[in-house]
Amino acid sequence: MLRMRSDLRCITGKLCFAFQQECKRLLRRMPPSVKDNMRNLLLLLLAAFGLCWTQYKSNPKPVRTSIVHLFEWRWIDIALECERYLAPNGFAGVQVSPPNENLVVMSPWRPWWERYQPISYKLCSRSGNENEFRDMVTRCNNVGVHIYVDAVINHMCGSGAGSGYHGICGSYFNAGSRDFPAVPYSSYDFNDRICQTASGDIENYSDPIQVRNCRLSGLVDLTQRREDVRSKIAEYMNHMIDIGVAGFRIDASKHIWPMDINAILSKLNNLNTRWFTKGSRPFIYQEVIDLGGEAVRSSEYFRNGHVTEFKYGAQLGTVLRKWNGEKMADLKSWGENWSLMPSDKAVVFVDNHDNQRGHGAGGASILTFWNPRLYKMAVSFMLAHPYGFTRIMSSYWWPRDIQNGKDFNDWVGPPSNVDGSIKPVTINPNGTCGNDWVCEHRWDQIRKMVTFRNVVYGQPITQWWDNSNHQVAFERDGKGFVVFNNDDRNLSAVLPTGLPPGVYCDIISGQKEGSLCTGIQIRVATNGTAHFQINSRAEDPFIAIHVEAKL
Repeated sequence: MLRMRSDLRCITGKLCFAFQQECKRLLRRMPPSVKDNMRNLLLLLLAAFGLCWTQYKSNPKPVRTSIVHLFEWRWIDIALECERYLAPNGFAGVQVSPPNENLVVMSPWRPWWERYQPISYKLCSRSGNENEFRDMVTRCNNVGVHIYVDAVINHMCGSGAGSGYHGICGSYFNAGSRDFPAVPYSSYDFNDRICQTASGDIENYSDPIQVRNCRLSGLVDLTQRREDVRSKIAEYMNHMIDIGVAGFRIDASKHIWPMDINAILSKLNNLNTRWFTKGSRPFIYQEVIDLGGEAVRSSEYFRNGHVTEFKYGAQLGTVLRKWNGEKMADLKSWGENWSLMPSDKAVVFVDNHDNQRGHGAGGASILTFWNPRLYKMAVSFMLAHPYGFTRIMSSYWWPRDIQNGKDFNDWVGPPSNVDGSIKPVTINPNGTCGNDWVCEHRWDQIRKMVTFRNVVYGQPITQWWDNSNHQVAFERDGKGFVVFNNDDRNLSAVLPTGLPPGVYCDIISGQKEGSLCTGIQIRVATNGTAHFQINSRAEDPFIAIHVEAKL
């Protein structure tokens, strides 16, 4: 009965919203010759359904729709970034690196992947201690930016890691005997007895049982089917929920049986009512690499929450690189029609910390900060398009050593001092980052498109234009309009924007400041059309306008 009531409320809310949107469209398009009483009737109905809809709005605060992965940042730097930059610029949250104690790996020198070799669930890492973690969560929540933790719960450290007090906080372990007393875990808590491969590692990715029951790259594999393992994982996650985190990225979910994840999630607490509405549940997104035709499918994990859509960045990168005859015009059907998962289940990204280094999925088509022109275009398209829940990558530099397509420095950890401690993220006078931090989220074009996505949230694509090649444009139903030129020729066209008439500031070349535009001005005529010009060799060959950038 409770489920029926919940479903009914959801359906009613959706009907109210749909009717509200249709009334707005009719009013916008209604000619002056229509009788006033008809317009007044529609306004009355719109107000009535507006009241209906507000009963089901869960968050009356300003809309925030994108999170950023501040990869390997220290907690004290993230707290500062929430206050000084993320909150003022409309970011919804931060994905943080694993906060639990990990193995200290000295060869190669402190690689980034040591964070993915747990020793215990103590909140103690290169990013900071528990007090600093608590302070970060509190300060970020206080300004409306929520924290999403990268939870490594599939495994512990590598089977060949030996033994000793080599946890970053000094905890003892013995990988050979599967003894992790700081949790505690013992040999009974691992899958060695049920993995059927000779090596104990995954040997055949076409066998879903091996993928779930054997070791991923030699990492000792926890058996989440055991109740005590589930409880210890849930205790770790609940500790962070009580501190105030908003949700979790579950690392290597593909290697955990989906029913075991579900059992763990059922043990999680509701979110902390200091910052979240009573009864709110953690936001869950699961890392499942599924490029199609694999034994483990993303859809198996939908019941547990959102899932990472790895095909998104791979396919978008192929289009923008103009490989395999792909054209931007083909993106008219972008989304599920490209064999992507349902939009309401997808967490999407152009690149992530794995595949920007050649790991994970996507291969050479993945765009990263190393190719800034196409990368800015890809991230901006992602933020302009309504498909999926968007996550932005924020990286650091490393010295590349590429031979035969392989980067031999793909292991390099974050910018560090001689003692291995992570360097602070310094901010240059122009707003970019120093100390070898790339900070793509601070690039002006990406920052402004985060705002664009917030402004147009909930609006479908209602106008699409393309030149049958690499020039495209689309409207987000009366709220915003974007134009991309990835062609080898200049773009000059009069396009239907669907926006109210007036002068708009292009947010890519500049911004609105008072009654002036610091960049390109776009004049929308009374019929909703506007003339756009984009040079094919422009550093940023795209234009974006929205209703809040109107003079």
